Amino acid sequence: MSNTMAPKNSAVFLLGLLLSCVAMSSAARILEETAPSKEEHQTVVPQILKVELPPFLEVHLPPKPELPKVELLPVHEVHLPPKPELPKVELPTFPKVYLPPKPEMPKIELPTFPEVHLPPKPEMSKVELTRKPEMPKVELPPKPELPTVPMFHFPKPEDKP
Repeated sequence: MSNTMAPKNSAVFLLGLLLSCVAMSSAARILEETAPSKEEHQTVVPQILKVELPPFLEVHLPPKPELPKVELLPVHEVHLPPKPELPKVELPTFPKVYLPPKPEMPKIELPTFPEVHLPPKPEMSKVELTRKPEMPKVELPPKPELPTVPMFHFPKPEDKP
């Protein structure tokens, strides 16, 4: 039943959408044709009358009543019973453990390495470094002054009539 209703519902929806588009376009056309021009739209605003109000009456309120002082009841001292003492607990003593003595490690003698005789290092010949030649002082021309940048002023927009 729902399969046959789906095409009918979509057709009705599309027909309603088409009619609403036609109605909107014709309403927009009518509004454009009947829109008042700018000259007709300007209306004269009447001046508002100034109304003088009577002065406010002075109101005298009675003095504030004093609130009664509230006395708090004294707080009773609370005496708690003393904390009961916990019984002393004695831990059992640990039995002494006798461990056998550590066996001594046998001493191992390493073979001795033969002495190695290297030839003496040859002496390096001393190289004398020459001094760097001093660079000649170069005088630069005087620094030119930077030209000033003229300020740019935006033109004021002209009032449109």
